[in-house]
Amino acid sequence: MARRNQSPTARGAGSSWAPSTVLVTGGAGFIGSHACVELLDHGYEVIVVDDYSNSTPQVFARVERLAGRFVGAVYELDIRDRRALSAVFDRHPVDAVVHFAGYKSGSESAHRPVEYYDTNVGGTTSLLRTMHDHGVHQLVYSSSCSVYGDSGPGPLDETTPANPTNPYAASKWLCEQILADVCHRRPEYTVLCLRYFNPAGAHPSGLLGEDPRGTPDSLMPNVAQVAVGRRERLRVFGDDYPTRDGTAVRDYLHVMDTVEAHRVALDHFADAPGMHVFNLGLGRSSSVLEVVAAFSEACGRPVPYEIAPRRTGDVAELVADATAVVHAWGWRPTRDLSDMCRDAWRFQELNPHGYNNSARRPKPKD
Repeated sequence: MARRNQSPTARGAGSSWAPSTVLVTGGAGFIGSHACVELLDHGYEVIVVDDYSNSTPQVFARVERLAGRFVGAVYELDIRDRRALSAVFDRHPVDAVVHFAGYKSGSESAHRPVEYYDTNVGGTTSLLRTMHDHGVHQLVYSSSCSVYGDSGPGPLDETTPANPTNPYAASKWLCEQILADVCHRRPEYTVLCLRYFNPAGAHPSGLLGEDPRGTPDSLMPNVAQVAVGRRERLRVFGDDYPTRDGTAVRDYLHVMDTVEAHRVALDHFADAPGMHVFNLGLGRSSSVLEVVAAFSEACGRPVPYEIAPRRTGDVAELVADATAVVHAWGWRPTRDLSDMCRDAWRFQELNPHGYNNSARRPKPKD
């Protein structure tokens, strides 16, 4: 599926070279769709590939409504299909790639390890080979705090040794190792690897948000679906962790801050070649029960929950030391947990059954 694009607006690039046309893999997903809006808003030509395994093409009408301009082209394909992916590069003068595509459930990966390695690692190597064949060597890689695994309490910086505890996390870490090796052996590559902590929230308009298929793996959409009445109660996996209230502690990052960082990364390819790794997070810890309380306040009603056994591969605490990206780029997140809960609730309230069966047409906020 392709769409004609309007002319991009001017951008004020922060470096001597910045890309103009960006390929976004997984661009129909939760983070990918928000990234499309962010990139279009800043004048980039955006090309999207997605296989819709956990997303829907319906998001693009909303993306274009928010951005006020069209996505350049959207292709339904699996990035492991190198022939189909190569055809996209043949048709468009891609300057850089932002790579979101892949499976992302830690708990599911424990039951489907082969599929996770095949999709996440195989998709990344297919993308790298296709990029190289077309002379494209700039990549923003969407990694994960899960690579740190069970590294203990306290803020974790980029020098913390990787210790993945499930196949999903291991697949992200393996992709990082591949990318680092490629950059070491091929000096023309620049890879900016963003290890973001727990993305949450939604576009403040209520038009875009997190709408996973089946039972959500992440906490925030689970809480939102309980609050709107789609699910009877939230299952809290474990209340016996060595944390302040016994529930798992995470560092939550607003999806709008997450995609802003990816867009800012595009202006820093010229800083230095090679592989560069940055954490993205608030540096603040929130337990599961604290998130439930914050969301209850945002939606104006209590969110019922029950305690369930721990999930395989979950760890007690993951909190970021994200000072490196501040020093390197002068960028830091600006939204907090209350903003995430407010925006996630607005999306869920306006879209109680997700993108396919909204109760009423959402109207952007003024």
